[in-house]
Amino acid sequence: MPDAAPHRLDPATETFVAHRDLLFTVAYEMLGSAADAEDVLQETWLRWSTVDLDTVRNQRAYLVRVTTRQALIRLRTLGRRRESYVGPWLPEPLLTAPDVAADVELADSVSMAMLLVLETLAPIERVVFVLREVFDVGYDEIAAAVDKTPAAVRQIAHRARSHVAARRPRAEVSATESREVVAAFQRAVRTGNLRDLLDTLAPDAVLLTDGGGIARAALEPIVGAQAVAAVVGRVRPSMTLRQVNGYPALVVWRGDAVDTVLALRVDDGRVAGLYAVRNPDKLSRMGAETPLRR
Repeated sequence: MPDAAPHRLDPATETFVAHRDLLFTVAYEMLGSAADAEDVLQETWLRWSTVDLDTVRNQRAYLVRVTTRQALIRLRTLGRRRESYVGPWLPEPLLTAPDVAADVELADSVSMAMLLVLETLAPIERVVFVLREVFDVGYDEIAAAVDKTPAAVRQIAHRARSHVAARRPRAEVSATESREVVAAFQRAVRTGNLRDLLDTLAPDAVLLTDGGGIARAALEPIVGAQAVAAVVGRVRPSMTLRQVNGYPALVVWRGDAVDTVLALRVDDGRVAGLYAVRNPDKLSRMGAETPLRR
């Protein structure tokens, strides 16, 4: 699959490279996995490279359609694979640039909390929701991508919106408030002050840890501020504050290697959700920012 290069590219490659960040974002939001999104892009490129470009009226729409079809196929396969996953499954975290956080809608759509909500949708509902609500794709275009009628797509979109609205975070949180709460949580963990740590947690806080059967992790959700604090307060890790999936998060280090990515969901001034990704297979994207685009 081509990457951007200084020499002149052929038209097919040039178009694919120009839309690559968009296509990756589409696939990632549908799958919650950067590795699987890259595989989908590989399949999309293989099909795009054989197309007669003179027959394609809207190249962006065509590429999004092919990416969607490949993502839907993979999403159905992943659903079966995740049923046998060891412990909680969490999305693969991405180190993101400030421009992602600045786009509030994009940041919300790729947040760990929202990706987990999208996991509760049926594959076709997730694909339709992402295309319509995040990328503002028209119903006719979505219908062509998923082999449904526009009327059927409208019904699926309505069902998906209702499902997501009932499960998404209750209120929007500003970037400033999120940074302040995450920083307070980081200080409390670093100093080991249990009272300060409890003050940063919502009473019904939930901690999910994803070790994938490789790294040590709790196999069930840890519920309640006291229980979460008892787990988090045991260690004094080396932590740095980073932008992960559009929001402030903590990267925990073991020597020079990333040990854990801890994303936090803030609600009403406190940490309500903690998502600790420890599976080393999901930490490979933390060395460099991943560009995302709508």
